[in-house]
Amino acid sequence: MGEVTYIDAIRAAQHDLLRDDDRVFIYGQDVGQFGGAFKATQGLKSEFPERVLDTPISEDAMVGAAIGAAIEGMRPIVEMQFADFSSIALNQMVNHAATYYYRTGTSIPLTLRLPSGGTPGSGPFHSQMMEALYSHYPGMMVIAPATVGDAYHMLKEAVEFDDPVVFCEHKFLYRWLKADSFASDGLPLTQARITRPGKHATVVTYSAMVHEAVKAAERLAEDGWEIEVVDLRCVKPIDTDTIMASVARTGRVLALGEAFPWGGVTAEVVSRVASEGFHLLDAPPARLNAKDTPIPYHPDLWRAHRPTPETIVDALRKLLNF
Repeated sequence: MGEVTYIDAIRAAQHDLLRDDDRVFIYGQDVGQFGGAFKATQGLKSEFPERVLDTPISEDAMVGAAIGAAIEGMRPIVEMQFADFSSIALNQMVNHAATYYYRTGTSIPLTLRLPSGGTPGSGPFHSQMMEALYSHYPGMMVIAPATVGDAYHMLKEAVEFDDPVVFCEHKFLYRWLKADSFASDGLPLTQARITRPGKHATVVTYSAMVHEAVKAAERLAEDGWEIEVVDLRCVKPIDTDTIMASVARTGRVLALGEAFPWGGVTAEVVSRVASEGFHLLDAPPARLNAKDTPIPYHPDLWRAHRPTPETIVDALRKLLNF
């Protein structure tokens, strides 16, 4: 196939879904001729003119209309220009889409694509990680692919799934992350992956932080430490079995995330390890998140705000030396 990027995978998955299933359509702001804010739908309007639809600037109306279409048997993919803006549609997702099967027995096969996370110079309104907010509510699956192959295959599986799925795609990975193909190892949608095996400590993470964790592990390998990196892939439901098996091997765990520290995925990981795997631990479970402040605009401040390989190394050294 040649070199393909993370956003190539997202575009190709949508193309193949539109081609293979007449029930699939794409709905969002500027997703048509313009090709989306990040060009994730570029070229799809010309090939599927009736099923790649531009919307007014109303996230609430977009998701509400998609819920109605899903009730009638369609499989909508809704693109938010930025994950941050999806809060305007929160009521539609958590009070309507997520509860509809429970209330009526009718499935809502709606996929909400959220361009997530920070890039230099994006500031507080275009950089947030929203996965914990959606994971709080029952009735939805929340996934966060960290590889090119997962971006392709997990998006296809999300659209084929019969319940609402929040698909958190990281903007920083769009054109930076590359692979030879869209090949995948065939893991089930909700199963975590051991990205890097190790025996001295476990890092449990997801999305773009997987790559930062691997960089940190490579630096610590120079000192003889073998760090295991677990890529959650799916944060709701969370693969507790893979986490516990890794902690059983290493005895130490660092839960790592780019999101804000209060609550969230890393808190859930630590809570589960402490309550279900306390006997496995040789050190207290640790967490590392972004700072508990709005996300700064200046690139240097942004780098100081989120975890980096350097801060991950520091956190792991404290854990290893406990």
